[in-house]
Amino acid sequence: MLKVKLVLFKKDDRKTVDYVSAIVLSTQHDEDISQDEIKAKVREKIINPIIPTEWIKEDTKIYINPTGKFVIGGPVGDCGLTGRKIIVDTYGGMARHGGGAFSGKDPSKVDRSAAYACRYVAKNIVAAGLAERCEVQVSYAIGIAEPTSITVDTLGTGNLSENEISQIVRDNFDLRPKNLINLLDLKRPIYKNTASYGHFGRENKDFSWENTDISSQIK
Repeated sequence: MLKVKLVLFKKDDRKTVDYVSAIVLSTQHDEDISQDEIKAKVREKIINPIIPTEWIKEDTKIYINPTGKFVIGGPVGDCGLTGRKIIVDTYGGMARHGGGAFSGKDPSKVDRSAAYACRYVAKNIVAAGLAERCEVQVSYAIGIAEPTSITVDTLGTGNLSENEISQIVRDNFDLRPKNLINLLDLKRPIYKNTASYGHFGRENKDFSWENTDISSQIK
């Protein structure tokens, strides 16, 4: 079992890769292989032959098996029921989706809590008058608390540059998984109401991700 994530930053043309901000690679392995050996082999056999050297910068973060041993994997390590109607649950065909489902997951899973947090951040950006429209993308690596990337797209409606708004997000929103739960008070029995009619754009006092209470602080 192998899981890989790349965080790429593109040049102004939005087509050409400028550099790689982070590489996350988790690979299942035999019990008797050390983590040092795995990291060395992954760099030698996978990363170095595939990623152009000019994409790797001094501050590029490379995480190889960041949670440590990965002996048990596949359906033996992950089982259960999850993953239904992810597009209907969110924005229909209007916005991009990372692919992680909400149903069947508790708020410790960023598939759910970070999607809610991105909604919360985007709504506050619009309410603060920083943009008329806003899409927020956040990525994570298992075992790493800080997001590996935070990206804001105002679809050409921003009153500040997207880099400036992204920095405002970093300065004002703690998007580590544990804090997402605290920020939005997600350990409450509120999820039955999300089972139908979608998770977003609804007037429900329990849906804390619809609040715009931070907007006055980021104007």
